[in-house]
Amino acid sequence: MNTDHFRKKLEGCYVTVPTPFDDEDGFPINEASLRSYVNFLLDGGLNGENATFLAGGAAGDFSTMTFDERLHVAEIVASEVNGRVPVAFGAQTTSTLELQRLAQAAQARKLDFIQVSCPFYFTHTEADFEEFVRAAAAAAPDVGVIIYNTFWTSAGVSFAMIERLAEIDNIVGLKWAAPRTDGMEFEDVCSHFSERFTIIDNNLFFAYSAMPAMGARAFEVHLCNFWPAWGLKLIEQIDSGNYTEVARMMTEEAMPWYKLWVEIEKQYTSGDGYLDKLCMELVGLPPSRCRPPTRDIRERYRAKTHALLKSIGVPNLMAEVSEGR
Repeated sequence: MNTDHFRKKLEGCYVTVPTPFDDEDGFPINEASLRSYVNFLLDGGLNGENATFLAGGAAGDFSTMTFDERLHVAEIVASEVNGRVPVAFGAQTTSTLELQRLAQAAQARKLDFIQVSCPFYFTHTEADFEEFVRAAAAAAPDVGVIIYNTFWTSAGVSFAMIERLAEIDNIVGLKWAAPRTDGMEFEDVCSHFSERFTIIDNNLFFAYSAMPAMGARAFEVHLCNFWPAWGLKLIEQIDSGNYTEVARMMTEEAMPWYKLWVEIEKQYTSGDGYLDKLCMELVGLPPSRCRPPTRDIRERYRAKTHALLKSIGVPNLMAEVSEGR
């Protein structure tokens, strides 16, 4: 594998594409809506120079889909993209055997990347996670592996583990978040490993992590799903070294959105797909809830979300809405 080539492909906006479902018994995947989501991103200017699309990640409801459904979602996204944007596949699972099957399926479909996080439910050790990652990398040597540090649901990734995984050629990305401590774990990993991996900032420190001393080159950007131009501007400002403007964008435009997300999480499932999809509905994309057990937030939060999007300058908003509509 040409590690440098895969690392370069991963740079830019890392966009977690939500999975739309029909509001009917069984909540089947709505293929036409998913294709419209992808085309909205492409028409908005996202391409292979500035973005990677994640199919079937957390915002894509991977945890409520069957194995075959997850592959179907990835196939839809990849066919609609048709090589114009790299595609990552959410390969989170609690089973090493299933992980190997997911990785092999991604390779067979010529997907660019798989995203792997520590298995959940049971309390796993770092050694368990390392073996898990190595199994994925070995199962699909032609696919770039992205390690996702989901320390809030399972075992975290240590500096020493990253050093060991750096020996494996097809591990090319590190979707990095870390708890805030005086040990500065986020900064430590970014500054030491940004030349070996493409660091995807999942801690929202974009104005800081993108600086040369830190070296992050990819950024988890939920706002792209309803405001692609925001993501394009983010990458342009980072590339030009205008970190002051990036900080303004984060505090004045992104932060209000994330504060609403935190508010919703206090009453609903901890996740992100529901707010992404509600915002997408409010700019004219097909509506969808998340599958149960995540409850439907739309009636309760539609008006508040519309007001928020208007306040931060999101374009193409539908007409004013009220609660219950």
